[in-house]
Amino acid sequence: MFALRVAMDPVCGSFWPKVAVLLLLVAIRPRTEAMKITSSGSQTIQQAEGDSVNLGCTYTPAAEDIGELDVEWSNVSPDMTQKDKLLLSYAAGATHNYYPELTDRMKFLTEPNQGDASVTFSGLKASDTGTYQCKVKKAPGVDMRKVTLVVLGKEELLLFFFAFFFCYRFYLFIISLFVAVIHLELPPSMPRCWVEGGEEKGATVSLLCKSSKGSTPLTYVWTRETGGAMPATATQDEGGQLLIKNHTDSNAGTYVCEAKNAVGQAQCRYNLRAYNPTDKVGVIVGAVIGALLLLILLLVLIWLLIICRQKKRYQKEAANEIREDAPAPESRPPSRQSSRHSSFQAMAGYRTHQGIQYASVRGHLPSIHESGPIYTGSSNSPSIAGDRATSLKYDQRYGYAV
Repeated sequence: MFALRVAMDPVCGSFWPKVAVLLLLVAIRPRTEAMKITSSGSQTIQQAEGDSVNLGCTYTPAAEDIGELDVEWSNVSPDMTQKDKLLLSYAAGATHNYYPELTDRMKFLTEPNQGDASVTFSGLKASDTGTYQCKVKKAPGVDMRKVTLVVLGKEELLLFFFAFFFCYRFYLFIISLFVAVIHLELPPSMPRCWVEGGEEKGATVSLLCKSSKGSTPLTYVWTRETGGAMPATATQDEGGQLLIKNHTDSNAGTYVCEAKNAVGQAQCRYNLRAYNPTDKVGVIVGAVIGALLLLILLLVLIWLLIICRQKKRYQKEAANEIREDAPAPESRPPSRQSSRHSSFQAMAGYRTHQGIQYASVRGHLPSIHESGPIYTGSSNSPSIAGDRATSLKYDQRYGYAV
């Protein structure tokens, strides 16, 4: 009765046919995800360092997938907020490599348009460990597949085979736990923040951030803590470098770098400043003027030394001239013994001559206070009066007769 009443109602009667048509369109709508990747096998591959590995990605398109083939291989970032890293692609019949270091190491096995977009990865390194995604698109169909690659070192590979050989039931769990403890992942250490180059206005400032320890992959993110939002001219990469072009005062402030991996994170800060550019012309002119002033000062010192040396030489020559013009100093008075000997000879009144014998005078000599002639000679020698007579007088300066 209710259905009949609804059918008889003019409003509801026009509504239900529209719903039926809509359901019919949905039922016959073509599938947009008919593309199917048919690769099977383990999605976690462990390989030794230095070896090669094939990452499978075979696909089967549907009849309605008539668009242009587009294949992409990318490295999935462990941080969901970061973009995946596109490594290799095939579009418009051409292959494109986006990292030069992987050009010779990562290649398609065959032409991807033949239904096989698998790649070969050679010369594996520890840094190649990660999750890789194969995305095949041929409009309107699209499908994707992820493969996790773990690159083991020589020691890790040895432990792996040892565990694989002896692990059985209970021992499998014990040895696997032992390997897991040995290869325990480490959080990043406290990173170091620094600026490379200067912090001059108008130049490009390079802020760097690096952790010395930590399990890979490590990612670095710069944020601005004080001073406002991140500058519009700033660009950063996953390696920890932040470039700020056309540096100004508005870019000054505190910047924070966060290093993180799957098990932890650490931060460091750098207080960025803005300095006026150095006037190189002024510095050069100042250096030249300073050098000239130093040279002039050195010449003045040399001139003063020459003047002082000439002045000392002149004073020395003048002193020598004065010394030559001065009268000779008064002779010292003869000693008492020599004076007495001289007085005795004078009193004797004769000179010694060669070939003449002299006799000692034993007679009485007059007092030094007496004045009169004194004669020399023996008692039997002829007396010569008035010959060489000497008049002696007492001299108070010397204390004897002279």
